[in-house]
Amino acid sequence: MSQNRRTPAADSPTYEAKDYQYSVGWSEEDQAYIGRVAEFPSLAADGDSFEGALKEILTVVTEALEDLRNCGEPIPEPFGKREYSGTLNVRMPKDLHRKLTIEAARQEVSLNQWIVSKLASNEIAR
Repeated sequence: MSQNRRTPAADSPTYEAKDYQYSVGWSEEDQAYIGRVAEFPSLAADGDSFEGALKEILTVVTEALEDLRNCGEPIPEPFGKREYSGTLNVRMPKDLHRKLTIEAARQEVSLNQWIVSKLASNEIAR
């Protein structure tokens, strides 16, 4: 009987569940804490407590990594291990571009510096 499993590549990454980015939040709908992992958007696990949901999602990711390795499938690189260039090209409406340019001029900074300061002051950058 043939198997559909492939041998893991010798150079496949050795990421562990602890390497990934997790979030846990309360779900009114499920009446449970739900744990999620950013690099595996389709995975989720629940628990009766914050800690329980985190423990469950860590277990799910550990099992998913094992399955991916055993099948020779690609393993997502953790966000914390990725290299970033620091460069981002953004398309925006012309009127927003104009408004930001005017604000930057009033602050006597470059448009790039103004946008970076606005992003850094937002919750996303924390």
